[in-house]
Amino acid sequence: MPSAVAGPEIERLIQLLARLPGLGPRSARRAVLHLIKKRDALMTPLSSALQVAIDKVQVCKTCGNIDTQNPCTVCTDPRRDQSTIVVVADVADLWALERANASSGLYHVLGGTLSPLDGVGPQDLTIDALVARAHDDRVSEIILALNATVDGQTTAHYITDLLQDANVKVTRLAHGVPVGGELDYLDEGTLAAAVRQRTLF
Repeated sequence: MPSAVAGPEIERLIQLLARLPGLGPRSARRAVLHLIKKRDALMTPLSSALQVAIDKVQVCKTCGNIDTQNPCTVCTDPRRDQSTIVVVADVADLWALERANASSGLYHVLGGTLSPLDGVGPQDLTIDALVARAHDDRVSEIILALNATVDGQTTAHYITDLLQDANVKVTRLAHGVPVGGELDYLDEGTLAAAVRQRTLF
């Protein structure tokens, strides 16, 4: 067993950073060394920013986004299209759509997708709150921006069934050939979906 090369405080920092997505033990060690070398420029401001996040970040009671205000910045933006709600599984999906400027509507974060194998049922998600929002007279369209996985599609079908009596149009993201994609490198499912959902040129 290799002996420790640093004190327990540094080893603990490495272990904590290694838990972050995309960072393993080796990357965490490099990150910790960099933070220590740049203590004044990086470590102190990072520590302060983490404490502010602990104190101020909260979940939006309307859509499920995370922000330092409640309702969140997106929900309180008067320039947003109040008639459209984009449904996503996770906050990361919301942020991805915002980075792409893909929607000017509001959002609803489910908190995951239905997954019987993992024990995730409708009661574990914010589906009831979504159905309530869909019955608001201002809402005319619900866009299901869920992953093209079995769990994502199961969740989309479940939500669509629940929204039958709401006076809203329910749509989903298109599936098929990505921008810049080459047909030879795509899987059969993607190609089949692209052919089925072809549009006029």
